[in-house]
Amino acid sequence: MNGPQAITKEERRAIAREIADRLKQVYGDKIKAIGLYGSMARGTDGPYSDTEMLCVLNTEDEPVDFSHEWAAGAWKAEVNVYSEEELLQYARTVEDTWPLSHGAFLTALPLYDPDGFFDDLIAAVQSPDEADFRESIRGILVGEMFEFAGKWRNANAQGPRTYLPYLAMETAQYAAMLIGLHHRTTYSTGAKVIPEAMTLPDRPEGFDALAQLVLSGELSDPDRVFLTCEAFWNGLQAWAEERDYGFTTEQIPF
Repeated sequence: MNGPQAITKEERRAIAREIADRLKQVYGDKIKAIGLYGSMARGTDGPYSDTEMLCVLNTEDEPVDFSHEWAAGAWKAEVNVYSEEELLQYARTVEDTWPLSHGAFLTALPLYDPDGFFDDLIAAVQSPDEADFRESIRGILVGEMFEFAGKWRNANAQGPRTYLPYLAMETAQYAAMLIGLHHRTTYSTGAKVIPEAMTLPDRPEGFDALAQLVLSGELSDPDRVFLTCEAFWNGLQAWAEERDYGFTTEQIPF
């Protein structure tokens, strides 16, 4: 097999059209829409990129959410199959990874869309209000950032300090998600989450230093990694307090 192997954009699009034809054969009149997402939809796919597709079904209120995923030797494909309302409902939700996961819906490229479903999908992504984003931000502050701070302090105090680089990378990634949520801005691709976050205004103090450290790959000095994470944590707490993203409580809340 020795895959993945390099194929041209034209070959990859021919594969996508073949898959779309097969989906129409399998699901027939249930097909609502078919489209590309990811790098192929954006036109940025490289020679080793996989084919990522959405297949939306009209199943008369029966929820559908599963994937076909396979490797064909030289290439790999993934087809995410949803019922119409299931996908729209997911598009309306705000989760920790919303800036990345939902950005894919905004740039989806229709291959078959007689009823304009992908316009409805974009509208669904844009529908959440400020309260939804604030709740998700607080979730990251408590569920990830506070926990990461405890982990890097443990690693620094009692080891293994070799865990610090991984924690720095995870912290930078989730911090980028938090910044995207704060601005209600999506990212183009997972490879650019941190650099694109650095272009947004109103970032916590210390984020840029952490991001640059992670992007440089110079993570072999545990003291530098620890101190950079600590500086970011201090800046993040001040940033959250100034914007009323309160995430601590004085008592057990139940």
